[in-house]
Amino acid sequence: MARPLTSPRRLGETENERVFPFVSRTVVAFRYGTGSRVVCYPQLTGATARHGHAVLSWPASCGSSDIQGFDTEYRVQNPSQFSSSSPLVSQHFLKVEQALHHHSQATKTLHHIKPQTLPPFIMPAYDDSDFEIPPMSPTYSTKDSSNMHLNANGLSTEGAIEIPATRSSISEAAKYMHNLSISPSMKDRRSSRNSFGTTLPIPRAKRHTRLSSVRHADPTSPVQPARELLAAQAQAVKPQLVEKAKNMAFAFDIDGVLVHGDRLIPEGARALEILNGDNELGIKIPHIFLTNGSGKIETARCAQLSQILRNPVSTDQFIQSHTPMSALSEYYRTVLVVGGEGYRCREVAEQYGFHNIVVPNDIIAWDPTIAPYRVFTDEERATSRPRDFTKICIEAIMVFSDSRDYATDMQIIMDLLRSRNGRLGTVAADPVSERIPIYFSQGDLLCPTEHPQPRMSQGAFRIGLEAMYKAMTGVDLERVVYGKPELATYKYADEVLTSWMQELHGEEKLPQNIYMIGDNPASDIIGGNEYGWNTCLVRSGVFQGGDNDENNPANFGVFPTVLDAVKKALRNELGQDFKMYFDEKINPVLHGSAADAAVVV
Repeated sequence: MARPLTSPRRLGETENERVFPFVSRTVVAFRYGTGSRVVCYPQLTGATARHGHAVLSWPASCGSSDIQGFDTEYRVQNPSQFSSSSPLVSQHFLKVEQALHHHSQATKTLHHIKPQTLPPFIMPAYDDSDFEIPPMSPTYSTKDSSNMHLNANGLSTEGAIEIPATRSSISEAAKYMHNLSISPSMKDRRSSRNSFGTTLPIPRAKRHTRLSSVRHADPTSPVQPARELLAAQAQAVKPQLVEKAKNMAFAFDIDGVLVHGDRLIPEGARALEILNGDNELGIKIPHIFLTNGSGKIETARCAQLSQILRNPVSTDQFIQSHTPMSALSEYYRTVLVVGGEGYRCREVAEQYGFHNIVVPNDIIAWDPTIAPYRVFTDEERATSRPRDFTKICIEAIMVFSDSRDYATDMQIIMDLLRSRNGRLGTVAADPVSERIPIYFSQGDLLCPTEHPQPRMSQGAFRIGLEAMYKAMTGVDLERVVYGKPELATYKYADEVLTSWMQELHGEEKLPQNIYMIGDNPASDIIGGNEYGWNTCLVRSGVFQGGDNDENNPANFGVFPTVLDAVKKALRNELGQDFKMYFDEKINPVLHGSAADAAVVV
C-alpha cells in the first residue's frame, strides 16, 4: 500500500487497530462477504500491483452516470488490516450507502480479478456536494465513539482530531511548467494544496505546548483595580452591547498586518489596545493570532511579539503554521525536521513530543558526500547528532519552516522520498508503495518582509520539490500541507477561540461573528471566506492591488491598515457611535439604574 495515502498506527496501537485517516477522501467502502467491511481506494498511476483489485458492478438498468461519479475499478485493501469497529470504516460505508440509496437495484458486488488486467487510472477529485450528502464528521478515532466526550464545537476531547482536506489537487508544480497556466489563483487550485484524500490531524486546544499556566510579561502598564471596577460598571449599564461584544472575535495574520519582520506597524499596536479594553465598554474582545509564520517554539515567539506589539500575546491565543502539527507526535516517532534557523525547529519538535528527531545537519555530519556543495563548519559538526542512518528508518518528513539551504534540504528529502521506507542508502523499487509521507507547515508562495517586495516562502520550496520528484520518478508527489487556507487550521482556530473565550469571559462558546484580517488573498482571505468568516484585506503587506483582489475578494472589505479594519468591524457589530477609547471619568450612576457606584470626577 502507498504509505502517503494512509497514516501510521498511533503509538501503542496494534496492527489490527490501525486507522487510515489519510484515505478519508479517496476511500469507498462496501459490505463484503457476510457483512465484513472492506475499504477500497483508486489505483494510482505508478502504484504497485501487489494488492488485489475489485470491480464495483450494478445492473445495466443503473448506468454508471447514475452512481454519483463513482468509477468502476478500485484497488482493494486487505480487510484484516482494519478493525471491525473502526469509526473510519463505518462512516465511509455509511457515506457510500447514502450515495447509492436511491439506486435500490445496485448490487454493490465485489468481483476479484487479476491486478495486471486493469489499466492504471487516476481518480478525479470529488467533494461531498458531488454525492449530494452532507459532509462527514471530521472526527476519526480508534476509541469507542459511544464513550467520547464532546466539546462545545462538537469535537471529541480525547486524542487528535483528524480533519479531511476540503479540496484536492495532485501536483501544483504542473501549473508552473511548460505551456500550462502559471497563475497561482486559488480558483484554479480549489483552495487546497493537499494531495487528493489527505487528512490533517490537529491537537486539542489544551496541550503541552500551550499550557494555561504559561504567561509572559506584559510590557504595558498593568490595569489598575479601579479601572477594572469602572469597566464592570460601564458594562453593567449596557448588557445587550456587552453580549454583542462577546459574540464577535478577530483572527489576525501577523506578518504584513501587525509587523514587518521585527518592525511594528504602528496601527497594529493601537488596534490591539482597543481589543484589550481601551474601548467604550472597557471589555476585552476575543482575538487570536493565526499566522503562517514558523520556526520558533510558541513561548519564544509570543514573548517576542509581546515586546514588538507592546501588547500581551499569550500562547493560549497564538497559532503559527506548525502549531497544529504537534498532533503528529501521536503517529510518528522518528522524523526528519527541515527548515528554520540553526536547531530551533528541533526544539519545536521536542516541545511537541516527538521522540527521535533528525535534522539535515545530523545526516551531513554522518556522510558529508550526501550534500557535495555544502560547506560544513566545525561548529555545525560539533552541535550535530550523527548516527548510522543506514540502520534507521525515518518515518516521516516534516518541513516546519522555510529552508535556509535549498540544495542540501532538497537533496536529503529526495533521497528519503525515493528510499525504501525512509532508510538512507536505499532506493525503492516502487516510488509510491515504499515512500514515507511528507508534511509542510504552510503553502504560501510569497511572504512580506522588510524588503520592499514580498519574498519567496515555503510554498516555493514545495513546488520546486514537487517538480523535481515528478521529473525523477514520473509520478506526482503526494503531500500534506497545513497552515492557511487549509480547513484543519481553521478548525483548530475554533478550538483555540473557544478556549480563549472561556479564559476571558468564563463562557465556553465560539463567537458567531469572526473577522479574519490578513494581507494575503491566497491564504488569509480565501481560507476565511470558505470557512464562513468575515474577511478583511489590508494593503500593508502582500496585497497592493486595486479595489479588491480579483480572484479571492475579501467579503468585508479592503482597508489601508489593520486599525481601519478593526474599527469598521467594531462599528458594524456594536454601532456606528461605538467609542474606540475608555473614558476613565465615566459616571456609571448617571447611565442607568443597573449601576451602583460613586461618582468619578
